[in-house]
Amino acid sequence: MTDGEARGSGEVPTGLTAAEAGMWQAFRNGSVYDLSSGDAAVDDPHGGRPWGPERTVRARVVCWLLLDGPPALAGRVSSLKLVGVMISGALDLAGGTVVPYVEMRDCRFERDVLLPEARFTTVRLVDCSVPRLEAARLQTEGDLHLPRCRFLGGIRLTDARIGTDLLLNQAIVHRDRSGRSISADGLTVGQDLQAELLESHGELSLRSATVGVSVSLRGARLANPSARFALNAPQLTVERSLYLTPAGVGTQARSGMTPARGTRIQRFECRGGVRLDDGRFGDAVDFERARFTLTDDQELSLRRVQTPELRFLGERPARGRVALSGARVVNLMDRAESWPGPGRLHMGGFTYENLVPRGPFPLAERLEWVAAASAEYTPEPYERLAAVLRASGEEEDSREVLLAKQRRRREGLPLAAKLWGYAQDWTVAYGYRPGRAAVWMAVLWAVGSLAFARAYHPPVRSGEHPAWNPALFVLDLLLPVIDLGQVGFWQLRGGWQWLAASFVLLGWTLATTVAAGATRTLRRG
Repeated sequence: MTDGEARGSGEVPTGLTAAEAGMWQAFRNGSVYDLSSGDAAVDDPHGGRPWGPERTVRARVVCWLLLDGPPALAGRVSSLKLVGVMISGALDLAGGTVVPYVEMRDCRFERDVLLPEARFTTVRLVDCSVPRLEAARLQTEGDLHLPRCRFLGGIRLTDARIGTDLLLNQAIVHRDRSGRSISADGLTVGQDLQAELLESHGELSLRSATVGVSVSLRGARLANPSARFALNAPQLTVERSLYLTPAGVGTQARSGMTPARGTRIQRFECRGGVRLDDGRFGDAVDFERARFTLTDDQELSLRRVQTPELRFLGERPARGRVALSGARVVNLMDRAESWPGPGRLHMGGFTYENLVPRGPFPLAERLEWVAAASAEYTPEPYERLAAVLRASGEEEDSREVLLAKQRRRREGLPLAAKLWGYAQDWTVAYGYRPGRAAVWMAVLWAVGSLAFARAYHPPVRSGEHPAWNPALFVLDLLLPVIDLGQVGFWQLRGGWQWLAASFVLLGWTLATTVAAGATRTLRRG
């Protein structure tokens, strides 16, 4: 019987091994074909125990079944479901259209799995050992599941289109020749991309990827310390949320759920830079308890990110930079201990509408957070913080922020301008504490009244002067515009003349600083 006749009749073709013949029949029946031995050590697809010919099938026979297999038995749906099988040779389905359902568990692949430009309904490889998955421009109507698989030479999913979910939970992926563990630039996923507890050794690249629901890297461990990025995902679009948060470990932990109290957890850890520049996230970007280990040249970059909520709640990176330049968020949820120190935080053009601190975050530490954002003075971070505090009803804190802005600005001014700044600060706090002017005026008035009560003050013209009143005389000196009819009628000599001049100078200084502060307040309003 020829191969063509065998396919038409459904009979097993000649030339197949016993293992392949059993797979052929299981395919027609839609049943699971299990060649495992029952010994866990032997059956471990990632172990070193050899699998003999009794559990080995050729990759070209698998391709034959998937691309041009026999008809299903009556009342059955043909599908390929393999357990504990060794596939020899390269599984090459490039450009093919595969209609049957495909699921392989605990299998070993001798060579690469080649699926570029192939079309599938659903593909599930679970806990399999694969040298490399090459699947650029792959299309599936349903899921692509790769949980607990190990890929020694990386995964390529560039421009792939996954109809529903892409699952990489607990997978271990090593770098390819270019240094990437997963190349998924331009990837489109209809629903969720789940890579919880993933181990990535190399660059995980998701440039310009689009995900219809959420991306979960809960509990993942990304390692690419010697290169620039461990996670490289600029222009990533996620309709809901990106989770770089802890995951529960163990059988009771449910995927995608916040670990229950008492569950052993594994936090998200990243050794290497992260780039999420120009990303769009419909609900949130969550860094709850995330740990970033960076070198001095690496950074956590969120430049121009847009999201309703940024949960910056991870551990403070000991080295490297955090960049939020141009990012736009509605709610900034953060902890004081999550932010890096001076020179390692960049927030130029970063806008947020509400602050939602998790735990204590006093204003003094918030001002340190703003000051850390730039080595040189820039007004924008201060003005943004002041506007947010004012909008939330914290008017006093808002004024404190603007006062801190003026003090930071003063540090870079020339000496004369700096001295004038100190005068404004000491007198009326740059106009943000106007009540201080009245205190200064009262102190000067009281001191001057007591001093000039003892002054020798002969009249300029006898009989043409008001009664001597030291309190009114001092007040007339301090008020530069108002004339109270005291100054100009008395002769002061020596030290009293110099004291009167100093009170005039102090009055003018006080009035000028009050005017400058009032102008600044009106501009702010």
